Amino acid sequence: MTINVAYGLLLPLLGTALGSACVFLMKDTVRDSIQRALTGFASGVMVAASIWSLLIPALEQAEDMGTWSFVPAAAGFWAGVLFLLLLDHITPHLHRNSADPEGPKSHLKNNTMLLLAVTLHNLPEGMAVGVVYAGFLAGNVQISAAGALALSLGIAIQNFPEGAIISIPLTAGGMSKPRAFLSGVLSGLVEPLGAAVTLLAAGLVLPALPYLLSFAAGAMLYVVVEELIPEMSQGRHSNVGALAFAAGFTLMMALDVALG
Repeated sequence: MTINVAYGLLLPLLGTALGSACVFLMKDTVRDSIQRALTGFASGVMVAASIWSLLIPALEQAEDMGTWSFVPAAAGFWAGVLFLLLLDHITPHLHRNSADPEGPKSHLKNNTMLLLAVTLHNLPEGMAVGVVYAGFLAGNVQISAAGALALSLGIAIQNFPEGAIISIPLTAGGMSKPRAFLSGVLSGLVEPLGAAVTLLAAGLVLPALPYLLSFAAGAMLYVVVEELIPEMSQGRHSNVGALAFAAGFTLMMALDVALG
């Protein structure tokens, strides 16, 4: 059981590491169409994971607590949105750094800021995994081992293109490929750390489980709407991102329903 939970906590980091490893296989830049497809796919996975793995269990959990199920879900959802809104006042928006209007000299600086932003935005995803596994270990009937694994696997899948989007542009700014790979991996390290801290605080987490599940959903959906969708929709042939979004959504929906 403990080993399976450890695997679940580490899966998102593995997805980031595999995506970051693309820096050794690809050129120093990513074609716009490929980047839109990767971003759209990640967006679809995150939206489906937010609904089936987080919001629906939050609503079901709130029903068992004898409250209006939408109240904890709505409150937690808005808390997650406002938390990410606060982060966006502290860190740069991801889509603002996709272009480099200041010229080559600012390229590495912009990508370093992008790395910081992605690292901070990964925190809610790690918390989501930790919250779900805390609920599973506590015997919550709404959360099965397969359902918790589905969320972890889904986040790992969406972390793959995210790792590539982070590491590859860093090489264009002059960073060596091994350092760019390591930077991409480090951006995902916050996820298992956040999940582990959440598990350690399980005594505090479980009474507020509906709020925390919906908090993670709100935070993840904020990232999708504010950062990823604008990124996948800009430029020519934006329908590539839309189709990739549908593919990611369908895959995560199938995984969650089949495993949950």
